[in-house]
Amino acid sequence: MIASLRGRVVSSAAGATVLDVGGVGYRLATTTTASRRAAAAGDGEVTLLTHLHVREDALLLYGFASEAERSLFEMLLGVSGVGPKAALAIVSGYDPDQIRRAVQSGDHALFTSINGIGRRTAERVVIDLKDKVGGLAIPATSPDAPAAAGDDHTAARDALVGLGMSVAEAEAALRRIDDTLPVEDRVRMALSGAVPAGAGG
Repeated sequence: MIASLRGRVVSSAAGATVLDVGGVGYRLATTTTASRRAAAAGDGEVTLLTHLHVREDALLLYGFASEAERSLFEMLLGVSGVGPKAALAIVSGYDPDQIRRAVQSGDHALFTSINGIGRRTAERVVIDLKDKVGGLAIPATSPDAPAAAGDDHTAARDALVGLGMSVAEAEAALRRIDDTLPVEDRVRMALSGAVPAGAGG
């Protein structure tokens, strides 16, 4: 199995990267983070973790920026009805910790905000991965903290969505904010951070 590739970046666009490894060009379907890392390297070298997906008619390489991305991708492949294209879309849509939190809290909305992921697929992902990501929980200081943090996060995100943000925009805004703050403070800070530069003038 090909676990990783280090090579010169020949080309990198959204979702696809070509690496020259010893004179052989490897085309990888890459996550958003991996594509950004390759693009930042210019025509220099970059190392990407990989997963080789074997089909009857093709050998497909997928590239990742971190072990967390690859692990989640491989977990998602074990979900009934989720193929590599959908798994890559999910891993590309949000950071691994956001995906884990969504699974643990039963947050279907985060998954359905990703293009190509419907309600039924989102429900299967949450049900099938709940036990698997349990050991990868975000650290908490008290036994009841995970549920409370997840509920508060979802409440803050839903409030921002109600105020006009998309789920992805709300997630991005909340990611920069301390998740121990009250919901109202998180919403206020997310909104103030969402104001475009120069909007006041």
